[in-house]
Amino acid sequence: MTTTTAPNAPQPKDQTPDRLAASLFAEVLIADQLSRNLISKALPRGMQISHFSVLNLLAHMNEERTPAELAAAFHVTRGAMTNTLSRLEWAGHVHIRPDWDDARRKLVAISPAGRAARDAAIAAFMPLIADIVRDIGADRVRATLPVLRELRLRLAGDENG
Repeated sequence: MTTTTAPNAPQPKDQTPDRLAASLFAEVLIADQLSRNLISKALPRGMQISHFSVLNLLAHMNEERTPAELAAAFHVTRGAMTNTLSRLEWAGHVHIRPDWDDARRKLVAISPAGRAARDAAIAAFMPLIADIVRDIGADRVRATLPVLRELRLRLAGDENG
């Protein structure tokens, strides 16, 4: 039998809304840092997470995007995206061409080499992530996803509002 407390009843110290929020964000931030470290170590030589992220998005969308659209998708400045795209172009992972309809814009597409590099990156780190999910348990991970998704959507809404 579960008991409920009145809305204004004192809560245990570790379950106050502020403490709960602090604990949630501490866990999210630490998990982000540790997962980035894990993935960075597994990426092919010379590839950074930002490079992989752009290649992954372009591979999923399978359409050209402008640098401004990519910057907005990753919540980074246009300058930061230009730097990432320059490195990816130098490595042969993306093709950047002028937009024939608007000469002021450029369009970015993933190259066959970029798709291969993205696939190699996934092959390198996915077994590590799959092991973690297996250890935690698929049902527990599945139950966590809606909360994390809502958190992401609310944070994205705060950035835009």
